[in-house]
Amino acid sequence: MSWQDYVDKQLLGTKCVTKACIAGLDGAVWAKSDGFEVSKEEVAKLVAGFDNQDILTGSGVTLAGQRYIYLSGTDRVIRAKLGKVGVHCMKTTQAVVVSLYEDPIQPQQAASVVEKLGDYLVSCGY
Repeated sequence: MSWQDYVDKQLLGTKCVTKACIAGLDGAVWAKSDGFEVSKEEVAKLVAGFDNQDILTGSGVTLAGQRYIYLSGTDRVIRAKLGKVGVHCMKTTQAVVVSLYEDPIQPQQAASVVEKLGDYLVSCGY
């Protein structure tokens, strides 16, 4: 399966995620949904936030030029929100899975889909 297939089938195809991308820990975007123009710099800052969440508490999470309010996170998961749009990201061994979801999708629905794919990628060495 290609990286684009993971985005299209495992994330968007579930209807629990409205936009998504998979990027390397260096910030390079491997695959993305149409119209989700996440920059290398935005991904790099997000990846740094997994190790040091203070980076995100003050300035938030910026994706495709839109700033989201940082809600919570761990060394593997970051959550943010702005209005009716939520963000759920998961860091794997070599990549980060980034997703946006909108009402009426519930946060736990998006989290389940993103973390299931993330766990699978970890099990494959990614």
